[in-house]
Amino acid sequence: MAPLRAVGAVNALAADVATRAGFDALWVSGLETSAALGLPDTNLIGVDDLVNVVSAVGRASALPVIVDVDNAGGSVAAAHRYAADLAQAGAAGVCLEDSSYPKCNSFTADTQQRLADRDLVGTQLAQMRSVTGRDLLLIARTEALIVGENMSAALARANAYVEAGADAVIIHSKDPSGRQAFDIARAWRKSSPLAVIPTAFPQLSAREMGAAGFALCIYANQLSRAALAGMRVAAERIADGGVLDAGLLASFGDLLRVGQPGARVCI
Repeated sequence: MAPLRAVGAVNALAADVATRAGFDALWVSGLETSAALGLPDTNLIGVDDLVNVVSAVGRASALPVIVDVDNAGGSVAAAHRYAADLAQAGAAGVCLEDSSYPKCNSFTADTQQRLADRDLVGTQLAQMRSVTGRDLLLIARTEALIVGENMSAALARANAYVEAGADAVIIHSKDPSGRQAFDIARAWRKSSPLAVIPTAFPQLSAREMGAAGFALCIYANQLSRAALAGMRVAAERIADGGVLDAGLLASFGDLLRVGQPGARVCI
């Protein structure tokens, strides 16, 4: 069975592309939002930055929006505001991870991530639930395997987060072979859905991950990376004085119609 598929959308352009491609949901990524603002992925963006992205993508798409809130500022009070403000902005769900504050990106090699206290994360989840009721999907993400803990420890954290109120869980993996992801799916015994972020193992198809037991695949940063690669090619060719093949570009009308559906163009 194919899982639901969410894709990162850092602006209305990406949201429009994702919607037309047939994705089931949009993912507002902390990394993509940070990069778009020229900031490192180390808790430097705040809830207002995420609200702005949710508002922008909501203007371009009717798909449900799930927001990556990282560790929600590392406190219960901050988690309360994240949940309240993002729900009010129109988010359908949030994903809270158990990194300590300030966080570092899961794939940054020169820094050492630490885990937050498990009880703190559980209290953050409970607070988010109390603020939004059942109106906001709560996904809990553990970085236990990322920091080198074993599968038993990762499962214990994920189980605790479900008990605290999480609707679904992510046991994050950076194993490039994808074998650890399959081990996670086999080891998960609860009825709560499993989600996966296959950044480190793009060779696995959504159908393979669905067959393994994952209910949701989150392609967290692929559209930004594709856009970055395309912009580099276009910029280098224009800067070199060459003629840019029109086949490399979306039409002017495609760009105009994201913010002005139905607009007629004269070029």
